[in-house]
Amino acid sequence: MSLAFVKYEGAGNDFILIDNRGGIWQDFVASSKASEGSEKSLIARLCHPKFGIGADGLMLLQDKEGYDFEMVYFNSDGGKSSMCGNGGRCIAAWAFSLGIGELEGSVHFWAPDGAHTAMQLPKSTNPTTLSTEWISLSMNDVESVQALDDQCYELNTGSPHFVSIKSENIHEIDLVAWARGIRYNADYAAAGINVNAVNIIDDTHIAMRTYERGVEGETLSCGTGVTAAALSLATMKSLGGGLIHVSTRGGDLSVAFSRSPSGFCNIRLQGPTRMVFSGIL
Repeated sequence: MSLAFVKYEGAGNDFILIDNRGGIWQDFVASSKASEGSEKSLIARLCHPKFGIGADGLMLLQDKEGYDFEMVYFNSDGGKSSMCGNGGRCIAAWAFSLGIGELEGSVHFWAPDGAHTAMQLPKSTNPTTLSTEWISLSMNDVESVQALDDQCYELNTGSPHFVSIKSENIHEIDLVAWARGIRYNADYAAAGINVNAVNIIDDTHIAMRTYERGVEGETLSCGTGVTAAALSLATMKSLGGGLIHVSTRGGDLSVAFSRSPSGFCNIRLQGPTRMVFSGIL
C-alpha cells in the first residue's frame, strides 16, 4: 500500500509528517517490507539520509478528542520521544495548510508533554523567505532551572537539556565528542539528555549548537534546546522577562518569556517553518 507524506523544516530541523487521522499508519507499517517487522525499524529507515527520505524525526498528525489534533513524535532512530519544539511549529504550519484550526490562525493540539497552542505570525518581507511560514508556539511553564555551576544548567523544556555557556567559540569545538561525554556519563546515560553549547552575544542574543539524544549527533537546530538556552541565559543574567534572540546553525529563532514565582511562564518559541517537498511512500 502507498502513503502520502510531506517534509518540513524549521530552522534546519527537518521532519517527515504523515496525516494519520484515518488510522492508516499502522496498516502501512504492517504492509511495508522496509519495516522489518517493527515500526521503529521503518521510521529509522525513512529518516536515514542515504537509504530514506532523511529527517531528524517523524511525526504523525492524528485525532485527539478536545483538540485540533495530536502530535506523535519519533526520533530518527525510530524511538518515540518527548516534545520537539521545532517539530511542533512545523506540524502546526502543516495543520494550517490542511484547513485545521481556527479562522484567526491558531491551533490547539496535544503533544508528548501536554497541550500547546500555535499561531501564525505575519510572513517575513525578506524576498528569500517568501515561502516560509512564521509560527509562534506556546511552551509549557518551566518550574525550575538547576544551576550545576556558574556556567552549566539543567532543565526540562518538554525534553531534558544540559546547557553549557562557554567562553570559547562554540563553532571551533568538537561538539559531538564533547557532548557525548555528557550525554553518556553515569548521570544521563540511561534516560539520555540533549546537550547544548552556548555563546553569549549580549543580554538578548545568544548563539548555540545542539547535540540531540535519539539522533545521537548534532542537529542544525532544536526548539526545546533553544528554549532551554534562552532560559539559562535569563537565569544567569537574572532577567525578568522579554525576548531573547537565538542564532543556530540552521537559522534564527526567538524565545519570549515571563518570570513566575518558581521559574518561567508565558514561554513562546517563534521562528520560520517551510515545506520542503511532498511525496508518496
